[in-house]
Amino acid sequence: MLSKPLLEFNDNGIYCAAGNFYIDPWRPVKDAIITHAHSDHAKWGHSHYLSHTLSREVLKYRLGDINLETMDYGQTCIRNGVQISFHPAGHIIGSAQVRIEYKGEIWVVSGDYKVEDDGICEAFEPVKCHSFISECTFGMPVYKWKSQEFIYEEMNKWWRQNLEEGKTTVLVGYSLGKAQRILQGLDMSIGNVYTHGVIENTNEALRRNGVQLNPTIRVTPETNREEMRKGLILCPPSSVGTPWMRKFYPYSFGYCSGWMALRGAKRRRAADRGFVLSDHADWDGLISAIKATECETVYLTHGYTASFSRYLSEIGYDAHEAHTLYGGDEANELDEDPVKLVNQDGEVIEKPEEDSTPQKVLSDSEKSIALKKAKKAGGAL
Repeated sequence: MLSKPLLEFNDNGIYCAAGNFYIDPWRPVKDAIITHAHSDHAKWGHSHYLSHTLSREVLKYRLGDINLETMDYGQTCIRNGVQISFHPAGHIIGSAQVRIEYKGEIWVVSGDYKVEDDGICEAFEPVKCHSFISECTFGMPVYKWKSQEFIYEEMNKWWRQNLEEGKTTVLVGYSLGKAQRILQGLDMSIGNVYTHGVIENTNEALRRNGVQLNPTIRVTPETNREEMRKGLILCPPSSVGTPWMRKFYPYSFGYCSGWMALRGAKRRRAADRGFVLSDHADWDGLISAIKATECETVYLTHGYTASFSRYLSEIGYDAHEAHTLYGGDEANELDEDPVKLVNQDGEVIEKPEEDSTPQKVLSDSEKSIALKKAKKAGGAL
C-alpha cells in the first residue's frame, strides 16, 4: 500500500497527487474529472475536463465552451501512471463512478448514485475497491423508497383525475435527471407533456447526445392554454409560486423528491401531491452498495455523514466524514431547502414554524448531538 492515501481532500476538492488531477473539484484546477453534470459536481473554470460521453452536451450547455474530453463506461486512460476508468452510477444520464488504481491500490469515487435501475440511465455497477468515497444524502433508516413503478402508477392516476376535474396538471422535478426520469415514466396516451424552458433546454442537449426521450412541447407565450390543460406541465422547483406557474390556474401541483418522504414536506412546498421519487440511494441502497464494493474504508462526502459514519463503524468499516461542497441537487438545492434532521417516524426535528428566529445551520457534530437527543426523546436512528 502507498505511504499516503491515493486520494485526499483539500481546499479545491478530491485530489490525486500521483496523477495530478482532481475529481469533481469545486475551485478552478488544471485537470478535472467530472462524475456527472449537476452543478455541485461540475463547476466552471477548469483548464481541462474529463467526463462520460453522455454528459458532453449537457456540460457544454451548462458551462459553455470548455476544453472537454469524454470516454465511455469501462474505457480507461492513464494520468502519470494512474489508471482511471468510468463505471455506471445510476444517478442520472451520464453519471459515472470513477475508479482509480495505482500500484495495486484501488479507490472508487461514486459521485452521487442510486441502486434502483430507472430504465433511462445505465444501472449502478458495484466496483470492488479498497476505499470507497460515497454520498449519504438519504443515509437514515426512515428513507426507504417504494418501487418507481408504484410511484409512476400513482402519478398517472393523479394526472387522469385532474383531467376529469378540469384542472391543469403541473409536476415539479429537478431539471437534469429527475425531469427526464419523470418524463419516461408518464403514460403518454393520457396527453401531451409540456416543458418549462430550462427543462426543455436540458432535454435538447441530451437528445443532441443521442439520448432517446419521450416527446415534449416547450411552453411559450403562444402555447394554447386550453390544450395545455389536457396535458401535463413539467417544470423545475424554481418555478413554484411564480407568475409563470400561476397563469395555468386552476391547476393541481405535484412535487417529486426524496424529501417528500418527510412528514410535512408537501405542505411546506404548498403542493397538492408529493411523489417520493429520488435519484439517490435510500438507506438500504447505500448499505448494499457499500457492501458490494468489498471495501475496507469509506469516506462520506455529504448527507447524514455523522450518523451514517457512526453506523458503518459499528458494523466494521473504517468510516470517515469528508467535508466537501457537494449536495447541490436534491441534497441541498436552493429551491428545495430540505430539512436535515428527522427521527425514525419521519418527523422533523426543528424549531416550531411560528418561531421566526433565524435557524442556525448545524455542523455535522451538532447534528450528531441533536440526533442523540432525539433518540433519547423517543426517536431512533
